[in-house]
Amino acid sequence: MIPDTAMLMSGDTPPSGLTRPQQALWWLRKGNFAMGPAWENAHRLCQEQEGDRQHDMVHALAHWIEGDDANAAYWYRRVGGGRAATIAAEWERVAEELST
Repeated sequence: MIPDTAMLMSGDTPPSGLTRPQQALWWLRKGNFAMGPAWENAHRLCQEQEGDRQHDMVHALAHWIEGDDANAAYWYRRVGGGRAATIAAEWERVAEELST
């Protein structure tokens, strides 16, 4: 999915060929895991297909970044799992899962 993160982050939009959940992950990383326009783009993409595991995984991460722990916990329960120790590590874990 994201073979060379530094190279792929250099643009203003996600590279072509990424799925919608992968695009949402791209936006979260582009926004430096903070609230703002990039987070809004990611969140909008996640909401497009709620109920789809891949979208919901990124949705959980987005709400963790937002600081809405209750909402993040809800989405993590929906995908049946816990999360990594840090947001950056969770981003890597989700990116890896979405690449398979």
